[in-house]
Amino acid sequence: MSLPTVAAEADLTRENAVFRKVVRRIVPFLVLAYVVFYLDRVNVGFAKLQMSTDLGFSEASYGLGAGLFFIGYFLFEVPSNLLLQRVGARTWIARIMISWGVVSAAFVFVTDETTFYVLRFLLGAAEAGFYPGVILYCTYWFPSHRRARVIAMFMSAIPVAGIFGNPLSGWILDTFHGTGGWQGWQWMFALEALPALAVGVATLFYLDNGVREAKWLSDEEKDVVERALAEDAAHRTVHGKVLDGFRDPKVWLMSLIYFCFIMGQYALTFWMPTFVESTGIKGNLTIGVLSSVPFLAALVAMNLFGRSADRRRERRWHLVVPSLMGAVGFTLAASWSGSTALSLIALSFAAAGVLTCAPLFWSLPTAFLGGTAAAAGLALINSVGNLAGFASPYMIGALRDSTGSASIPMYVLAFSLVVGAAAVLTTKKDVVNR
Repeated sequence: MSLPTVAAEADLTRENAVFRKVVRRIVPFLVLAYVVFYLDRVNVGFAKLQMSTDLGFSEASYGLGAGLFFIGYFLFEVPSNLLLQRVGARTWIARIMISWGVVSAAFVFVTDETTFYVLRFLLGAAEAGFYPGVILYCTYWFPSHRRARVIAMFMSAIPVAGIFGNPLSGWILDTFHGTGGWQGWQWMFALEALPALAVGVATLFYLDNGVREAKWLSDEEKDVVERALAEDAAHRTVHGKVLDGFRDPKVWLMSLIYFCFIMGQYALTFWMPTFVESTGIKGNLTIGVLSSVPFLAALVAMNLFGRSADRRRERRWHLVVPSLMGAVGFTLAASWSGSTALSLIALSFAAAGVLTCAPLFWSLPTAFLGGTAAAAGLALINSVGNLAGFASPYMIGALRDSTGSASIPMYVLAFSLVVGAAAVLTTKKDVVNR
């Protein structure tokens, strides 16, 4: 073996060790924050089991309220991400978490459809910028060929929130119902808002805005990280101003792809308890435990696919395959709705596919966006894509009300995922496979 080869292998070994240290420091905390974020975003799915009856909400009313979150999210997403870049990730992420904790707790006082709609909109506005902000934050620490695995680890928070949050929400609904004159859903909103406030305050003391601020890295280790980031940045094709991120056609293609994937994601997170209940299951705790099963399957799948994508440096087929898995899962769930066991198998297949798409997706736009264009472009993609978070729950509720069928919405979701898979195949391999 030649001396240059030995030296290169030694450098790679050193670089791997440094990035493992960065992962251990940053990723677990971000996962914790995202678990809290996702739980507060989607616990309305469990509140529905009691709140719709208590307040007289129709399926369409619930779907509209669940979806209005994403209108507030859409309107404030880009400004929030640009402010994060300006004031620093630590301060802005803390602000986001504390404000959404306050709004989430205010759901205790929902008395009618209007207050429900207003608070869902405000919750979206409060949370705007968190997810794309974290994705942008990851670009400060990890080059693109290390990012799919990191983002998959971060987004493991979604199934983790389902695995632990669903039984917790069901338990709170049953255990605290009627205590102190509050309904179970009121206690759920109040108790599950507290972690957001606590983690938001902790963010101010734990996160660093960038590599040079990290006191837990030596100067040599900081040089290793910055050198890897500089080499990666040289490959990006879009840099510069805010409008550069808006003008690139690839950004709008990414928005379409993400929209298709989010249609499936929020169908699962907002309607999973209802899907399980419709198979004949009774008891909120039982529904919560069974609802966690598909998320457990997703946790395994998304990390396996993330590792494989980074190892092979291939993105397109690692996105197409899980997208089609999700489409098959929704189709089977529509056909097997009469059986709890078969429905859980189908929903597990759907969840494994759909939730795997999101972390792998973000390795595409971050591979060609850089600078201020990245802050604007990532926020634009996320905000446009997340309009599916409005369309998906409202579509399901409206179709269930108008047709009386739980199967038709499933077929629509499957079609959306097929469209997303087809759009991924139009991307250029030399841009995304690095």
